[in-house]
Amino acid sequence: MKVLVIGGGAREHALCRSLSQDPSVTELHCAPGNAGIARVASLHPVDQLDGAQVLDLAVRLGADLVVVGPEAPLVAGVADPLRAAGIPVFGPSAPAAQLEGSKAFSKDVMAAAGVPTARSYVCTTPEEAAEALDAFGAPYVVKDDGLAAGKGVVVTSDREAALAHAASCERVVIEEYLDGPEVSLFAITDGTTVVPLQPAQDFKRALDGDEGPNTGGMGAYSPLPWAPAGLVEEVLESVLQPTVDELRRRGTPFSGLLYAGLALTSRGTRVIEFNARFGDPETQVVLARLRTPLAGVLLAAGNGTLDQLEPLRWSEEAAVTVVIASEGYPAAPRTGDPIEGLDEAEADGTAYVLHAGTAADEDGRVLSAGGRVLSVTATGADLAQARERAYAGVGRISLKGGQHRTDIALKAATA
Repeated sequence: MKVLVIGGGAREHALCRSLSQDPSVTELHCAPGNAGIARVASLHPVDQLDGAQVLDLAVRLGADLVVVGPEAPLVAGVADPLRAAGIPVFGPSAPAAQLEGSKAFSKDVMAAAGVPTARSYVCTTPEEAAEALDAFGAPYVVKDDGLAAGKGVVVTSDREAALAHAASCERVVIEEYLDGPEVSLFAITDGTTVVPLQPAQDFKRALDGDEGPNTGGMGAYSPLPWAPAGLVEEVLESVLQPTVDELRRRGTPFSGLLYAGLALTSRGTRVIEFNARFGDPETQVVLARLRTPLAGVLLAAGNGTLDQLEPLRWSEEAAVTVVIASEGYPAAPRTGDPIEGLDEAEADGTAYVLHAGTAADEDGRVLSAGGRVLSVTATGADLAQARERAYAGVGRISLKGGQHRTDIALKAATA
């Protein structure tokens, strides 16, 4: 099977790593990719937001499956011309991807499907925003209605900061605050059948103790030993399947990866948000535990044959990933600095490095090229061992001004 992955972040590196280990994959390509992905796949320059370019590349390569990784190409409709040409694609159509592309659309779908979520208001003026903030009270939750690369949400007790964020967005969704721990649950779907993966937890804040600004994610772990029994089945029944059924009823079937961000509140499980693709950094730990070869699962979603798939097989091991971010992230990330110690981080085989924002210079040196630069992933017999191995790998990497959280999975590992 020839597989083409669209994207160039740590999520796509994790996907490419898993696909490269699948014996059914005979050729693996990625566009545009990054310096790390180049070690496991052939890279191709492409404008990943241009459906015609992506289709042309897929045809030239003779791709049997195209996996569209990031949200922006999905919302831009890159999957649509591929499907129209009869090429199996993993990723929703542009109308279905609005589940992530518009918070207001997502809320409308949830309301129609009876999916439990936070009460909310859609606001387009400062007056509407102020009224909504006062209706819910602090802590205030203000979400940019459109895509914002994981940084469009502000949760604050500072009313002025909440108003300022609302004013900076064309349209916002203001919600009631949901208490309780957060869980990420991925599901693969062909538009009818829904196959949930294993839950994970990520860490959105930049600093230890969940302090500092919101980011795209600074680390994650799986499994969740504290999660209630039957959580996956409950979410499948009350959230995932009803959402997929509602989108199909609307004539916009969702095929690809449905990501549910959940809060386990005192009043029950509630959806915080939906994404239309694998989430970063949870993808790293979930795929690290998946034992079923990945390509066949993604192809079954693209072909509409998920109901014929054998049950997924999972490792009993735990997985932890720690993100190394550049100096100044998330506000003003510094780029262009050389990264040392990448081979050393993987030398003993207990951890591996996934590239997010990296590039190679003419001399072959790997340089930082984004805010979240790398993630180091490790597995172990339990969370404590996986965590120890991941941080040992982090400790061998050198990046000027690099930053990382030191408490990823700490509470769960020591409970």
